[in-house]
Amino acid sequence: MSNPIPAQVEPKQSTEPASKYWLRVALDVPLDDLFDYYHDAAVVIGSRVLVHFGRRQMVGVVVETPAQPVFEAKHVKAIDMLLDDTAPLSAASLQMAHFAASYYQRPLGEVLLPVLPLSLRKPAAYTGKRAAGGPVARLRKRRKAAAKTAVADPEIIVLNAEQQAAVQHIHAVDGHQTVLLHGITGSGKTEVYLAAALKVLEQGKQVLFMVPEINLTPQFEQALRRRLQKDGEAYPVAVLHSGLSEGERLRSWLSLEQGEARVLLGTRLSIFAPLASLGLIIVDEEHDTSYKQQEGLRYSARDLAIWRGHTAQVPVVLGSATPSMESWAHAKEGRYQLCSLTQRARTQSLPEIRLVDTRRAQLEEGFSPQFLEAMQHCLDNKQQVLVFLNRRGYAPVLSCTSCGWLSQCKRCSAYTVLHRSKGGRTYLQCHHCGYQAAVPRYCPDCRDQDLKAMGRGTQRVEEFLAEHFTGARVMRIDADSTRLKGSAEKLFSEVHAGNVDILVGTQMVSKGHDFANLGLVVVLNADSQLFAQDFRAPERLFAQLMQVAGRAGRHTAGARVLIQTGYPEQVVYQSLLRQDYAGFARVTLEERKTVGLPPYSYQALLTADAPELARVLSFLTVAKEQAQTLTGIQHVQLYDPVPLRIVRVANSERAQLLAESQHRPALQQFLRHWRHVLTPLAKEYRVRWVLEVDPLEI
Repeated sequence: MSNPIPAQVEPKQSTEPASKYWLRVALDVPLDDLFDYYHDAAVVIGSRVLVHFGRRQMVGVVVETPAQPVFEAKHVKAIDMLLDDTAPLSAASLQMAHFAASYYQRPLGEVLLPVLPLSLRKPAAYTGKRAAGGPVARLRKRRKAAAKTAVADPEIIVLNAEQQAAVQHIHAVDGHQTVLLHGITGSGKTEVYLAAALKVLEQGKQVLFMVPEINLTPQFEQALRRRLQKDGEAYPVAVLHSGLSEGERLRSWLSLEQGEARVLLGTRLSIFAPLASLGLIIVDEEHDTSYKQQEGLRYSARDLAIWRGHTAQVPVVLGSATPSMESWAHAKEGRYQLCSLTQRARTQSLPEIRLVDTRRAQLEEGFSPQFLEAMQHCLDNKQQVLVFLNRRGYAPVLSCTSCGWLSQCKRCSAYTVLHRSKGGRTYLQCHHCGYQAAVPRYCPDCRDQDLKAMGRGTQRVEEFLAEHFTGARVMRIDADSTRLKGSAEKLFSEVHAGNVDILVGTQMVSKGHDFANLGLVVVLNADSQLFAQDFRAPERLFAQLMQVAGRAGRHTAGARVLIQTGYPEQVVYQSLLRQDYAGFARVTLEERKTVGLPPYSYQALLTADAPELARVLSFLTVAKEQAQTLTGIQHVQLYDPVPLRIVRVANSERAQLLAESQHRPALQQFLRHWRHVLTPLAKEYRVRWVLEVDPLEI
C-alpha cells in the first residue's frame, strides 16, 4: 500500500551509508498500512525498531524487507535504533498476527505491538540516561538467582475410565485435533488436563494452559507446580495476565521466549505468547465470554487457540460443563472430537437443584423464607453457604418516593449505583463511565428528603445477612472487594481455610473454585437475564447457573442449590432442574437454526459513536447505502441502524449496524472492502467507529 502521510519527513542532511536496507514497519496506529524506513545494515524480519513517526518516537516491528520502498525513496527516514535485546518475533508469531489482523479487520500494528510487554514497546525504555542497556539488561541486573522452592511429592491420582479415555483421545492423533471435553462440574476435567499435559512435557514440549479470569490463576498455578513434575522437580511455570506488574510480565515473556518456562498459565492475552516448542493448548471454561477482548483488537482467544493449534499441528482441548453453542455444534457435526465426563470424580453425587417460586412469596430483603431456613440449617450443620447475586454495589438505583426521581448518570443514559465504602460512606457511581457523585441529602427535583435505595446489590445483601445471622462470618467477593492486587487470592484463601460461613459473591465465585465444605448455594435475581434483547442471554444464564451450582457438594453429601424465580416454567430452569445441558443445547440450536442465528450464520457489528445520535445514525445509514455496491454484498444482509440499549455513555451517543451472512468467506471479503469505505466516511461525519467480527453481544 502507498503511504502518503506526513509521518515521512525529509531526513537531515548527513553522510548517507553506501547502501540502504529498506524496511516495512508495523506501528500501533489506527492506519491500515505499513511504513517505510531504512537501516545501514540488514535487519531480520520480526525485529523491533525505534523510529520517528511524525513528531512521535515509536517502537515498531519489521515485517518486510523489500528491494525498494513503496514511499518515495528520497523522503524515507532511517530508523533511530535497532532494538536487539530480545530475539526477533518468530515466523509463527508473525503468521498468527497477520491472520488475526486479517480476520478481525484491524491494522497489523494493532495486533503485533499491544501483545508485547509494555517495556518492549515503550520508547522511553530505550532512550535517556536511565534507559542504559534497555529494559531486558536492567531486568537481568536486578534478577537474582531464583531459589528453588520445595515441591511436595506429587499426589497419586488414579483416573477413572472416562478420564483415561479422554486423555487417550487427546493424544490419539499425531498432529492437530480439537477435543471438546464436556464434563459435569466436579467430574475431574482438571485431572484430564494435567495428565495430558504431563505426557507432552515428557516429550520436551511446552504447554499453554488458558483460564478465563485472573483470580483463577493462583490455584491453578499451585496445581501445575504440584502435579507437573519430573524427578521430584516441578516443570517451570510462567504466568501471564493483565494484573502483573511491568517487570513480572517481561520476566514471564522472556522465560517463554528463551525456552526456560515449559508451562504457560494465562488469560486471553497468553494466546500470543512466544512458545517455540508448543505441544498442547488447553482452554478451560471455553464458553466464557472473558476470552473475547472487548477493546482494541476484538479477538476471541479461544478461536485463535484453535487456529494456532491447527497451524502448529498440536492438539487443542476445550473444556467446559456448559460448552458454547458454537463448540457443541462443531462437536455434534464431527469437526471436533467430543469426550464426555458424565460422573463426578469423587463419590459425591450432584447437588439437588430446586426452584423457589417467588410469585406469591413474602420476601425479606429479597430472601424467601425457604432461603433463610435452608441457610440456617446449613450453618447449624457447620457447612458453608454461597449466596450468588451478579450485581455489585449496595443498590442499583436511588429514588425519591415523592416524585419518582431516579439517580441518573449525568454522562450516560443509565442509573448510578449506590455504593458503600468500608468506612460506611455512601456514594453514587456509574458502572459504565465511572462517574462518581455524593449521595444528595434531598431530592434534586422536589427537595423531599425521603430517598430510598431500590433493589439489592452484593453490599446490601452482605449487610442484611450479617444482621440476620448473628455470629455468622459473612464475606463478600466481587469486583469492589478485590480491587487491590492479591486481594482476591487472600479472600478465597479465607474461604478455603474455613474462616467464612456465608460467602456473598458475583460471577467471580462461580467458576473453577473447589470449595471443600460448601453445602448450599442460593441464587438471587436470576430472572433479570431471562428476557434480555441479546439472543445469547439464555445460554449465558444457563451456563452461569450450572457453574455456580457446581460449586456445591464437591466434597460433601446432601448439598443443595436453591434458585428464586418468578418464571419456573422457562426452558432454562427446567433444563437446569434435570441438569441436562445436552437437552438445553438441542432446543437452543434448533431455534437458532430455524431463524439463521450463529452458529448457523456469521456476523459482524459496526458500532459508531459521536456527541449527537443523529450524526451517528446518518453515518450508519450512508455506510449501509454505500455497501450495496461492494464486492460480496449479494451474500451479506445488512440490518437497519439502531441505537444501543444504553445509548449514551460518557456523553457520547452510540448506535450499531449488524452485518450477517451464511458464508464466512463471503462476509470476510465484504468486510475488507467495506473498511475502506468506512474510514473516509467516518471523517466526513466526525464519528468514531469499530467493526467487530463475531460479536458476543448485540
